[in-house]
Amino acid sequence: MSSDSAAATDGDSAAEPGDTAEAEAEDGSQDDSERDLGEPGAPLSRRSPFVIGFFAGLGLFLAWTLGGVIVSLSSVLIEIVVALFLAAGLNPLVEWFERRGMRRSFAVLTVISGVILALALFLVAIVPVITDQVTAISQTAPDWLTSFQRNHWVRNLDRQYDVIDKVKSYVSDGKFVSGLFGGVLGIGLAVLSVVLNSFVVTVMTLYFLASLDRTKHALYGLAPASRRDRVTKLGDEIIKRVGGYVSGAFIVALCAGISSLVFLFVVGMGQYAVALAFVVALLDVIPMIGATIGAVIVTAIGFATDPKIGLICIVFYVVYQQLENYVIYPRVMSKSVDVPGAVTVIAALIGASLLGVVGALLAIPTAAAILMLTREVFLRRQDAR
Repeated sequence: MSSDSAAATDGDSAAEPGDTAEAEAEDGSQDDSERDLGEPGAPLSRRSPFVIGFFAGLGLFLAWTLGGVIVSLSSVLIEIVVALFLAAGLNPLVEWFERRGMRRSFAVLTVISGVILALALFLVAIVPVITDQVTAISQTAPDWLTSFQRNHWVRNLDRQYDVIDKVKSYVSDGKFVSGLFGGVLGIGLAVLSVVLNSFVVTVMTLYFLASLDRTKHALYGLAPASRRDRVTKLGDEIIKRVGGYVSGAFIVALCAGISSLVFLFVVGMGQYAVALAFVVALLDVIPMIGATIGAVIVTAIGFATDPKIGLICIVFYVVYQQLENYVIYPRVMSKSVDVPGAVTVIAALIGASLLGVVGALLAIPTAAAILMLTREVFLRRQDAR
């Protein structure tokens, strides 16, 4: 009996540590459940000043970062926009070949081949002539400045400020070229930059022209299915008008250049005719002021060569400007852009202030597209109310 009771006692004593642990665990869980940790609060309101300030600051930071990225890529974006406009300008020629039974792929190949051939002929045949004539103009400029001294008003101005001698030394030393581009290294970098930018724009133009249909369909696919048909029609109309304006501006500038070339040969300025006609055609693309600037340059050189030639230049360009403004331009642009005169002036000023010459070139077709969208979307919605 005593041994049994001793064993039981030992068993009880052996079981005491486990029982103690279980008891402590039960006491701990009971304490945690009975401990008051408070009620959960309501979710943070979306109208809380903290939430509004946080997301507003985050949006401002993202907008600032995106703006910096756009500014850093501004030159590339301008090249892309110019290439798109040029592709839209060449697209009517592609469609002209399509209407005559040619497949679009072959029509695009024909237009691309023609553009490359025209650029090659321009570089091989025209650029050397322009270079020689520009050199001749720069060498003759001091003599022209000397002839200006015969004028009484110019002579008084020169007596007070010594303008003629300063300009003559500036031109004859070639400082005006180095000043424009920052020295010999700057001239090389400027020429290289122009060549590279022209090459990039040309390649992108040809690529956009070849893939214009796919690009349009991809962009139109972003619109909701219920509005995709109307978006497609409006987009095609915008591209058609932009293309008509670009091709029309090229035709108008070509008319100005060819007429100036013939005129300069007739009046006896054939030694500068190609260079000056190219300048007139290039400047004539700029809205409002381009044609006037070209006429002023040619007239000034005409006066420097011979006062009679200068007077003939004034008469010619006054008559030609009226012919271009009231006959050539309306006939060429009648089906492409319909922009009031005041809107044209405002658009050109805004475009020039934002993007310089490129902005002035793109201002009128952009204004025409905005006016068309305003008439077709906003005004129709207002009339339906």
